[in-house]
Amino acid sequence: MAGQPKAPFYVVLFLVVGALIAFGVYRAQNRGEVQRAANQPDDNRPPVVVEPNQAGGSSEPSVNGAGGQAEEASNEGITTVKEYTKLAPASQRLPKPKGTSSYKYENDTVVFALNVWAGWGPIIFANDGFDAGKVWKTSEGEEFKVELRLIDNPVLMRDEYANGNVHIGWGTLDMLPLFMEGFVDAQGKAIDSRVMPRVFQQVDWSNGGDGIVVRGDLKVPDLRGKRLALAQNSPSHYFALNMLVAGGVQPSEVEMEFYPDAFQAAAAFNSEKGISGVVSWAPDIYNLAKVRGNRMLVNTKTANKLITDIWFARADFATDHAGIIEALARGIFDGMESLKNQENKQHCAELMAKGYNIPATDTINMFGDAHNTNWAENYQFFLNQNNPANFERVWNQAYYLYRQVGSITHRPVPFDQVMDDSVIRKLGKEDKYASQKDEYRIQFTPQAAATVKAESDEVVTKTVVIHFFPNSWDLDKKITRQVDGKDVEELYDPNINFVLDDIAGLAGQFGAARIVIEGHTDASMRGQVDPALVKELSMNRANAVKEALVQKHQLDANQFSVEGVGWDRPADSADPDNNAKNRRVEIRVYSAERPEA
Repeated sequence: MAGQPKAPFYVVLFLVVGALIAFGVYRAQNRGEVQRAANQPDDNRPPVVVEPNQAGGSSEPSVNGAGGQAEEASNEGITTVKEYTKLAPASQRLPKPKGTSSYKYENDTVVFALNVWAGWGPIIFANDGFDAGKVWKTSEGEEFKVELRLIDNPVLMRDEYANGNVHIGWGTLDMLPLFMEGFVDAQGKAIDSRVMPRVFQQVDWSNGGDGIVVRGDLKVPDLRGKRLALAQNSPSHYFALNMLVAGGVQPSEVEMEFYPDAFQAAAAFNSEKGISGVVSWAPDIYNLAKVRGNRMLVNTKTANKLITDIWFARADFATDHAGIIEALARGIFDGMESLKNQENKQHCAELMAKGYNIPATDTINMFGDAHNTNWAENYQFFLNQNNPANFERVWNQAYYLYRQVGSITHRPVPFDQVMDDSVIRKLGKEDKYASQKDEYRIQFTPQAAATVKAESDEVVTKTVVIHFFPNSWDLDKKITRQVDGKDVEELYDPNINFVLDDIAGLAGQFGAARIVIEGHTDASMRGQVDPALVKELSMNRANAVKEALVQKHQLDANQFSVEGVGWDRPADSADPDNNAKNRRVEIRVYSAERPEA
């Protein structure tokens, strides 16, 4: 019949279909571990692999193959709670103050020091102003008053606290290790146990109140050899050190110019064009970013869990007046709830204006600079060991950074000798607080890495080295080695958990940022394998890191995008064949929204 296929057509069709089936089987086998780059050739040469084996053992897949979804959509909370299990109760853990209490306590009035900051709105509202007028009551009925004393200079506040004229001190948690330099000896032991601080409550996260402004298109690595203006041993200093270290820049590589406070640093940056960047506070950072030729590199709207405000009490006062400490925490939490009402917020702005001696129009605008942390968020901060931005991590990071630049010389004081979680635990037994939800969660929608890079500004890139077994993406890969004549099984990369915790810490600090995880391979098999298989391997490695972060720390999977770069971008263009450097993962942080120029 005219147009009917002849026998040769069916033969060819059979061969094509057979070839496609064979190729599909081949790809399915390779998708698990990308062990072979091609079928066994006719000349019986050894099979080609993407990367040469360096140790014995086989590779086992640990994540889904490329192209599949790594995580299923979920409405569960951002962090899975894992309470500290080896932490003794605060009453047993914290050192008892020795000797007679040495603070001044007159007219049943607690002196609570404050600085000019939006985060103190709840205590100002709860106290109906700064004066000791309102009568507070403990749960046992004891009456007391609170004087909110404005002491903006942290050194002066520390001295008044140490002298017993102030019972409650203010600070960001990163500042407290600096205060400890005067409270402990070289071994980290208390000089006077009565003044040792006890932190009972987190008040807020800075939410846009702190930022870094630079000239032109400078990025973090570009600050090497440049002048950076900031206030020393302050939240600005901590912010700068975090950004530099995250971007692979040593603080010593930057010319830091210190000023008495953040506002004077901003003024110097504005007047002297030779200064390349400044770390300062709102509103100055936003005014500076609007100047032609300047731009906002990053602020705490993106790095929204980096700088946190807390209050702390003298150990002797806290021991003598546990009821007052609890009542203050209750009042602050209740003040947070009250300030959700616009009328109450307006009244609070007027109280702040009077106490801070600034216009009420300015104080109402300040509220956006901080996010007050309710009981549920305090629980995450104090008690959730898996939280990558918890008390312990902020405390340890501050010690690490300040010891690196020589601001702290004493042996670090363990976080659990300062953190007092007793009030948070007690209030958690009441439905009023236990029913509260974490309100500082950023909802991300999935985005491809290419979209994130095209639509957002890069904030910082952190390069981490994960030693993958050749042709594997199994982070927990174990191999067998001979040790003293015995077979010993151990992790191929024994540092993997430390590396993942480091990445989680960065992701925790930048809770409002998009994060791209890039997988890279070496080019040892260039010209011998299909580059597509190499990119597939690097994509699987990036996905493995993402899955590990999400599973252990329960970070929002949608915050992360992954990309398999393969061998296309060597770590060092001057040394492109350095295979050890090239097998790596890069973590790129992007602002969720492009900052205003």
